[in-house]
Amino acid sequence: MSSTSVPQAVVTNQAPAPVGPYNQAVKAGGMLFCSGQIALDPASGEMVGGGDVEAETRQVLANLKAVLTEAGCTPQQVVRTTVFLADLGDFARVNAIYAETFGEGVSPARACVEVAALPKGARVEIDCIALLG
Repeated sequence: MSSTSVPQAVVTNQAPAPVGPYNQAVKAGGMLFCSGQIALDPASGEMVGGGDVEAETRQVLANLKAVLTEAGCTPQQVVRTTVFLADLGDFARVNAIYAETFGEGVSPARACVEVAALPKGARVEIDCIALLG
């Protein structure tokens, strides 16, 4: 197996450490697969935003950008995202902030779903897939 076909973990202290048996992201096959991020402060591991979905969304996107940066990517290389919301009524507010990161050029393909619950009582979680290089 060549080194380019072996998955490689991406790790940065600029995003929250995983709380289970997974990585912040994995490079494989010329792609970057980023795990879902919630609004955890990377330094303290505590939730930020106090339940304010806009503050949470900004932290989620900051965490994702930190992982992308560590992997050598930018938000413009993201080709797919999934947005998980605890309340689909938050869609417009989350979407406006999401557009600040992913609204330039070709926006990623996306799914947005309401879920029964998210870890640590989060109101929003976002994962993504990006092209490397």
